[in-house]
Amino acid sequence: MDKHLFFENAYFVIGTSYAGKSTMVKELAKKHNGIACEENYHDNYPEKLDKEEFPCLTYTRDLVDWHDFIRRSPQEYKDWIDGAKRESGILELRMLPEICSKGKPVFVDTNISLDDLRVITPKNHVVVLLSDPQISIHRFFDRPDPEKQFLYKLMLEEPDPEAALANYRKGLELICSQEAYDTLLNSGFAVIHRDENRTIEQTAALIDEIFGL
Repeated sequence: MDKHLFFENAYFVIGTSYAGKSTMVKELAKKHNGIACEENYHDNYPEKLDKEEFPCLTYTRDLVDWHDFIRRSPQEYKDWIDGAKRESGILELRMLPEICSKGKPVFVDTNISLDDLRVITPKNHVVVLLSDPQISIHRFFDRPDPEKQFLYKLMLEEPDPEAALANYRKGLELICSQEAYDTLLNSGFAVIHRDENRTIEQTAALIDEIFGL
């Protein structure tokens, strides 16, 4: 990472799945007439990725049979997720200078690592949103988005669908571990816990206070 990168008008949202990161990025951008860098915005990176430099991000691009994706061991799945996050962070750091040059506040659902965030932005420009790790594991296929439903369909096509689902959930358990949760909780950045009784507007107000907006 270029240690000279510093983003004064970018605000980063990190945390666990089902904590409301995507919702908050969109809400804050709307509220402050800013730019929303939503989940996986690095997919819009304009150049073709080199599979030697980005083996995890190009894995699905070059995949011949998607059933191989769900047949990986839980540890292989976790290692791929971790690698994809690292590689996504690299692309974000390449994309953000141009995005931030537009002069508007930029709200980022990010994969940039905690260590890099400590270097590139003021501490009060990062907020951690947390939800119970078990939610991500047990409600993964509850969401209607096409990607998750596509994976669910693949598992139902397996010779033993229940075994395929169990294998995938074991991977989710490794990814959504208590250790990962505690790392975010103790990151030193401000933390907001998911609360079903709090409205979107109320959560956005709490983040505004953290960001000083």
